[in-house]
Amino acid sequence: MTATIDKSAPSGAAESAPSEHYTRLLQGMAHAVAAKGYADTTIADIVREAAVSRRTFYEHFSTKTECLIALYETASRLGLQAVSEAFDPAQPWHTQVEQAMTAYMDYLAQDPVLLRTLFVEILGLGLPGLAARRRVNAEIANFIQVAINSSESGNTPEVPAAHLSSQMAMTVVGGINELVLQAIEQDRVGDLRELVAPATRLVRAVAADSRR
Repeated sequence: MTATIDKSAPSGAAESAPSEHYTRLLQGMAHAVAAKGYADTTIADIVREAAVSRRTFYEHFSTKTECLIALYETASRLGLQAVSEAFDPAQPWHTQVEQAMTAYMDYLAQDPVLLRTLFVEILGLGLPGLAARRRVNAEIANFIQVAINSSESGNTPEVPAAHLSSQMAMTVVGGINELVLQAIEQDRVGDLRELVAPATRLVRAVAADSRR
């Protein structure tokens, strides 16, 4: 996971980048969960992987649940950043969608350890994990909605401008999440690029339906 979590600010953090210890704790959490699963991971495991003291852990987090949620939100926002950077306003919206889906799947595939944390382990936290997942999904859905609806290119009789409602944008996010979960369950993490085509078709279909 070291290739994925960097100095980007986590949710609720100050505008300055988080400390090195904070970043190492997120990395330590990811490695510990990958080795033992979240349920069996202890704070001792996290600080050992992070090479910091238990005191340092409690300077940043109150519980291991809080640490996992911070990892989940930080990594998810880095994924959203990858999607944002892939959007090219000069391209028709349907081309932008394909580029964004490719960037997102590549981001997820580069780190199978983190991928499992984002899509599986977070579900084991109960209501706190569900709340974090809903916050992240809402951010992604809002980004997709704004990016597609603000696109002016491609607005021709052959390729009309897209439109997504907030509910339909969330439908898209849910559908893509299920495709990724299925790939994880079937041990096809290395083939995530194969999901670009169906994910792109999903966005196009939902956008077309929303225009009716």
